[in-house]
Amino acid sequence: MLRHILSSIATGVFWIVLATAPAPLRAQTGPAVQSDTLRMVDAVAAARAANPAVQASRLRAEAEQERVSPAGALPDPVLELGLLNRPFDGFGTDERMTMNVIGLKQAFPWPGNQGFSEEGREHAARAAQLDAAEVEAQVVARTRAVHARLAYLDRAIAITADTRSMLRDFLEVAETRYASGAGVQQDVLQAQVAIGRTTADLAGMEQERVATAARLNALMGRPAGDPIPAVDLPPPGGEALPLDSLMVLAQSGRPALAAAQERALAAEARYRAAGRASYPDFELRVAYGQRPQYTDMGSIALGVSLPIWGGSKDKPLQRAAAADQAEQDARALELHYDTYARLGELRAADERARTLEEIYRVQILPQAEAAVESAFAAYQVGSVDYATLLDARLTVNRYAIDRVRLAAERLQATAEIDALTRSSMGGDR
Repeated sequence: MLRHILSSIATGVFWIVLATAPAPLRAQTGPAVQSDTLRMVDAVAAARAANPAVQASRLRAEAEQERVSPAGALPDPVLELGLLNRPFDGFGTDERMTMNVIGLKQAFPWPGNQGFSEEGREHAARAAQLDAAEVEAQVVARTRAVHARLAYLDRAIAITADTRSMLRDFLEVAETRYASGAGVQQDVLQAQVAIGRTTADLAGMEQERVATAARLNALMGRPAGDPIPAVDLPPPGGEALPLDSLMVLAQSGRPALAAAQERALAAEARYRAAGRASYPDFELRVAYGQRPQYTDMGSIALGVSLPIWGGSKDKPLQRAAAADQAEQDARALELHYDTYARLGELRAADERARTLEEIYRVQILPQAEAAVESAFAAYQVGSVDYATLLDARLTVNRYAIDRVRLAAERLQATAEIDALTRSSMGGDR
């Protein structure tokens, strides 16, 4: 009689545990339940404001901009002070050629040479500004991706913790049934193994969260150990644009592609300047000579450089400039192809995750939930064993975690697509 009562109680407790087990999909892709959360848009804003790489790239762009005007400026004039034609015997001033001289000398490059130098610096400065925009775009993309990973881990940890709690309740049920003689010891052992395995999985996820939070702190320009509360997981959004449309956006919007073109233009300006290296430079000199005992004198002179070493100096520089121009053109083309290929990879990854997430939502998870209900009904009448029921319940939780992971993967792919196309830089989905 007592055995029958204990068995009935265990069965009733088992049903209550199963019926009240937390739904693993509840709010899995929505904002975290906690009020103290780190939204993706806030993480992006912090990264833009404090990320060291973003700040360094902006300072580098400012430095390049300051180098533009000096490239087009004339060389500094030279002031000359001298004593001319002083006799050694007495150092007097009674000689007609003795004078005190003050002069000014100014060099003038061949017309147009400075313009090419300044033009090259202008293109380099614009390239540095675009590089800063590209660094910011990539930092934003990484911040959004790491934030999505952290949000996935928060939800995976919550699902796994709920699963472990449920397994502990199952263990109590199995122990009660075993004590009453209605169950077998194998059920108890299987429940204990499942709890141990789930605890190990939970510990690994928690440690990964620590590492991921440290990475997010680094992107936001904060100490790695700063605490990060639960983070939100925005919905991934709809289907990505076709690949050709994405590439059109990248061609017109990606800063790195525009920067590569600016570097090619800067190299072209340097090549044109190198082609004029054999043109002579000029030097104008004016001087005033004071003769203490005679009439003062003035002088003016024009000097012209003689490029007699052009074959050994100027020609190699021209060939080097031509090679540099060809290199920059090749790098721009390489970046174009790499961007196209990367967009193809990201779009495929987004499409794969979107398709799988839909399959999980519409087919796999409902079928898995139905399998749990069927297994429980069969377990009640002794048609299946405890292991079958336990495996069915764990499978539902595993699929729930997979669905959240797919949502995070879509956010990560979208973040990089946005960085390459400049279609969205705020992370404010």
